[in-house]
Amino acid sequence: MNIMDFNVKKLAADAGTFLSRAVQFTEEKLGQAEKTELDAHLENLLSKAECTKLWTEKIMKQTEVLLQPNPNARIEEFVYEKLDRKAPSRMNNPELLGQYMIDAGNEFGPGTAYGNALIKCGETQKRIGTADRELIQTSAINFLTPLKNFIEGDYKTITKERKLLQNKRLDLDAAKTRLKKAKVAEARAAIWAEEVTKSEQEVRITQSEFDRQAEITRLLLEGISSTHAHHLRCLNDFVEAQMTYYAQCYQYMLDLQKQLGSFPSTFLSNNNQSSSTPVQSISTPSVLASASASLPSVSNSVVTSGISELKSSSGSRKARVLYDYDAANSSELSLLADEVITVYSIPGMDSDWLMGERGNQKGKVPITYLELLN
Repeated sequence: MNIMDFNVKKLAADAGTFLSRAVQFTEEKLGQAEKTELDAHLENLLSKAECTKLWTEKIMKQTEVLLQPNPNARIEEFVYEKLDRKAPSRMNNPELLGQYMIDAGNEFGPGTAYGNALIKCGETQKRIGTADRELIQTSAINFLTPLKNFIEGDYKTITKERKLLQNKRLDLDAAKTRLKKAKVAEARAAIWAEEVTKSEQEVRITQSEFDRQAEITRLLLEGISSTHAHHLRCLNDFVEAQMTYYAQCYQYMLDLQKQLGSFPSTFLSNNNQSSSTPVQSISTPSVLASASASLPSVSNSVVTSGISELKSSSGSRKARVLYDYDAANSSELSLLADEVITVYSIPGMDSDWLMGERGNQKGKVPITYLELLN
């Protein structure tokens, strides 16, 4: 027998098997054929695997959205990944905001209060952008990649073996159906006993193949418990990466607040918002929770008490100038950083301003540029 004849016979056998499975499947759906049910343990394992796959995909996709909110950027990264090429490096949102702030600060003048503050804020935003990149990279390696490996590797293998098990079951049930028909025909003396024996042998063979495939599938499915344990370790790594990121951002903002002096507190008090004066610095994720729980807060009444008392009285106070200020018109007083002036309030004055005196010079001065002295 040459190779061509062998291939023709193999194709004919495969076609016959496919047709037999199709007929068995159709009759089962129509309720005209019996179906071998899987044991309860195997059914539970299959259900657990499907549930794991479903939620792993959802968690993975939403984590990608969390780390990269821009859908266009995600599509670009996907395309480059499929092409096995590295995506071009671009500024992320915090870095871009930081660069704009720095450029604006230099344009307004680093020597001015606003320009100097913009530059400091911009530098902090760029540091946050760097921390954001580190979070994305760490999360991708330690969390997203293992989840993706399960979906594209382990679960695909499970799906393949489960499909083989389904085919073996159809073969078994088709053989059982043929045996049943053969016995009915034998009772009517329509066929010889050899046909029944042949059908019985076919059932034994297909039953053995089905049992072997069921065992292979069961062993693979029992590995889902190990997958859960591995994903739990990956989840801990993801949480630690987030804690590190938020701790870094918190520390950066603490440092920025200190650099800006009391400007944030005074500014917030003029907008009737609460302000806090955190005094505890952190460097590791393990102390973030305790630090945030123990951070003291300062209420509006404490922050604004000095200014409120000054506005409600006819007296005056000494104040230190925080930043240089150029008077916009003759009714205002120009200021130099770190000088000490006398300030007081007059009836009907805007809440954001006080009257300031320096020797024989006097004029309106903005409250946000002042620090009242005891």
